[in-house]
Amino acid sequence: MISAILLAAGESKRMNGENKLTKNINGEPLIKHAVKNILESSVDELIIVVGHRSDEIRKIININNKIKFIYNNNYKSGMASSIKSGINNLSERTESFLICLADMPMINKEIYNQIIKHSKSKEIVMPTYKSKQGNPILFSISMKDMIMNIEGDNGAKKILENNKEKIFEVEINNEGILKNYNTLNNFGI
Repeated sequence: MISAILLAAGESKRMNGENKLTKNINGEPLIKHAVKNILESSVDELIIVVGHRSDEIRKIININNKIKFIYNNNYKSGMASSIKSGINNLSERTESFLICLADMPMINKEIYNQIIKHSKSKEIVMPTYKSKQGNPILFSISMKDMIMNIEGDNGAKKILENNKEKIFEVEINNEGILKNYNTLNNFGI
């Protein structure tokens, strides 16, 4: 079973008080793009970790039996707490899980499926574009305990740095794996 943890708890600090995940891109809220693309892929379960303005996020997302919402009480401490909240709520049948960022709408179902296709290659599957590390990263469930030790707002970067031999890189011919929306400029404002 492949699970996806969608990190949607952040405070959008570079957005002058607006919640970037509720802002429209091509007529739909930013987070809806990420959710739609994940659900259209071969992911079996989607855990959406919410925190800041969680009610706004929940109202935007259509009910789907693959989706489980998790509220991260500790979201102000950084991304690591949201990753841990997601991991703590993975299905018992999860073999691998993706850590996905809700502000990356250009990661389409084909990209997710390319990464998932290599889920048995190594413990970590990392997409790259022109040799630059992108998102989302897929981890084998065997990495769970190591990831549960991360702290702060750097996500799993230290895990990647310290476990290079466990990484399988998948070259993706789409720079969408590098592009996130985190400032008003991204929205043309």
